[in-house]
Amino acid sequence: MFIRTFQPNAARATILWGKNADEHPAAQIHPAGFFEAFIPLTASPLSAAPTTAAAVPPESYRLRMATAQNQTSESYDAFAFPPVLTDYDLYLLGEGTHFQNYDKLGAHLREIAGVSGVHFAVWAPNAQRVSVVGDFNHWDGRVHPMRNRPTGIWEIFIPGLAEGSFYKFEILARSGEMMTLKADPYAFAAELRPKSG
Repeated sequence: MFIRTFQPNAARATILWGKNADEHPAAQIHPAGFFEAFIPLTASPLSAAPTTAAAVPPESYRLRMATAQNQTSESYDAFAFPPVLTDYDLYLLGEGTHFQNYDKLGAHLREIAGVSGVHFAVWAPNAQRVSVVGDFNHWDGRVHPMRNRPTGIWEIFIPGLAEGSFYKFEILARSGEMMTLKADPYAFAAELRPKSG
């Protein structure tokens, strides 16, 4: 099995596989920051499972990234986690009759597969790409692009984030024009003014 990750701010990446956190170095396959690691399924608990992405539980591995200055960080892979919104949620949101929009859109603390994090969802029907940006990804929209769901809803679960994380939505219009960063219309709180340096 191959695990690929895009980490534009990393110089090296390692996959930490399983409960024992077996290290599998990832090769950089593109200078922009694409890394790829080979995980032999015969050596993993998943060896009897079908070799599909759906068969790999999202908590099976973590990513360890290191910068050129040897600063390291570890996190679960946001793209290993499935979408949170159900087809019924999407239907009602698209129809405009979902009476719990406040609980589905915006940012909400969640626990998925035993991993804590924040689920983000926003309605942007005319976007080509929507990303969550913040201190946790150096405000780089390439790191956490959201999934485009039906009816113009975009969502992603980012593991490891906690309450109080600073974030915005970066929106790329279908015309290719990069729009300014947008605040969350369903946010529970906002800064009065940006913090000084």
